[in-house]
Amino acid sequence: MNRDPEAWARLGQKLQQARLARGLKQSDIADEAGVSLASVQSAEAGSMPKSRMPITLPPIAAALGWKAGSVDAVLDGGEPITDSPGPAEWRDVSVQQQIDAEQLAGIMTNAMVRATEHATAAEIRAATRIALDELRKQGLIRETDGVQPSTISENR
Repeated sequence: MNRDPEAWARLGQKLQQARLARGLKQSDIADEAGVSLASVQSAEAGSMPKSRMPITLPPIAAALGWKAGSVDAVLDGGEPITDSPGPAEWRDVSVQQQIDAEQLAGIMTNAMVRATEHATAAEIRAATRIALDELRKQGLIRETDGVQPSTISENR
């Protein structure tokens, strides 16, 4: 196990950055990972464990979309392993390509849960923006440069 306190601090920062980039709360990650809120807080604090790698780290990393081996990669000074492209790595996606239903459901569910208790129309629009932003971050839809497609149907 890596015993470098700076490596553990870096891991905590990367975990927090990944969570914030997804617009999630620590409790969201705890629920998704099936671990306690204290485990997420401890992981993000970047404290070096006393004796062994915490068993809660892999599920937390997985809940953030990190692949197996990411925790060790970050502790060794690298980056987490993900399927998500970075901003400079946009990819063209065929119109016929379907987004993984589970992935889309997770994105939409997280957005709606955060924004819809006793929701107003403005709050629902905000939730939709959150979901679209996450889909853009995942590289599943393109940026629109402020131009939105028409919502008026041609077949009225």
